[in-house]
Amino acid sequence: MALKVGDKAPDFTLPDTEKNEVALSSLKGENVLLLFFPLAFTSVCTKELCSVRDNLSQYNDAQVRVLGISVDSPFTLAKFKAEQGLNFSLLSDFNKTASADYGSLYETFALGMKGVSKRSAFLIDKDGIVRYAEVLENAGEVPDFDAIRGEMAKIG
Repeated sequence: MALKVGDKAPDFTLPDTEKNEVALSSLKGENVLLLFFPLAFTSVCTKELCSVRDNLSQYNDAQVRVLGISVDSPFTLAKFKAEQGLNFSLLSDFNKTASADYGSLYETFALGMKGVSKRSAFLIDKDGIVRYAEVLENAGEVPDFDAIRGEMAKIG
């Protein structure tokens, strides 16, 4: 079932690129933007995440922590993060639990790959409530960052 605005965000614990466990529940009291993306090193994912990198001050100014999530391994994500100079955390959902809980998992993706994260965005407020939810079926599209920034301004 798809998450919608007003829902409580499902908790998860996922490893980051430094192999630290990150639990959403440990970020209570912070606004968080979750950006699920299909695969590191692909063109649209690189463009999307580099755009966030280049505009991270907007998220920081709004007191929103950005977390990128994909089913890639922590090792792949570490290389991707380093090569692209990403300045926010990437989390590995290798077991696909968070992607499934957020309704952001392709049954079948390109080249017959199964269980790849759908490109999606979820803005979660300090109380753990979803304030923005967008799940894209077309991996060639990116979330509506203008709409996301609009919601960020409301939750301050």
